[in-house]
Parts: sequence; structure tokens; C-alpha cells
Amino acid sequence: MSKASIVIYGADVVCASCVNAPSSKDTYEWLQAILSRKYNLNFEYTYIDIFNQTENLTDHDLQFIERINEDELFYPLVTINDEYVADGYIQLKQITRFIDEHIAVEH
Repeated sequence: MSKASIVIYGADVVCASCVNAPSSKDTYEWLQAILSRKYNLNFEYTYIDIFNQTENLTDHDLQFIERINEDELFYPLVTINDEYVADGYIQLKQITRFIDEHIAVEH
């Protein structure tokens, strides 16, 4: 079974550019629920609070957080296997397209 590490970078406050979008935590929970029903894959989910979480962050995590803080990217930001997939207003099609092209084809 293929394995995918999904990381959602977010915050308790909704992104100013993402008015009416789900919160980062809602996006995290929504992705867990829908992806486990849609795919027979081993997903590992991680939520990183970009403003409050400082322990156990990799250089990779810190680079994404820095890019969010510099307004290059928006939160929530989703990565799969350390690759950028989507940010801001997350839509399922972006996520499933990446999984179909990069993860699901491996098994």
C-alpha cells in the first residue's frame, strides 16, 4: 500500500485573503475524512500551527512557514510528501489530482 504524508500548515485565525473559506483546522479534518473514503492508501496527517508551533519543525517546514509569513503563500497550505500541492482556499480537485498523478499510481 502506498503511503503519503500530508501536512497542513495553518492557524486558528482565518487567512485574511480567504474570507468565507473553511478554517485551517476544518480543512485538516475535512481532508482526513474525505481522503480516507476516496483512497485505499496509508495517509499520515500532520497539522502545523504556523504561529504557535515551534518544536520538531524541519527546515522544510520552516521554509513554508517563512513563505506564508512573507505573503508568498497563504494558509492553509497543503503539502504531500514534502511537495507543495495547494494553499489558500483548498479545493478537493487540487488534492486528488496530485494524489492520482503522484501517489495512487505507485501501487
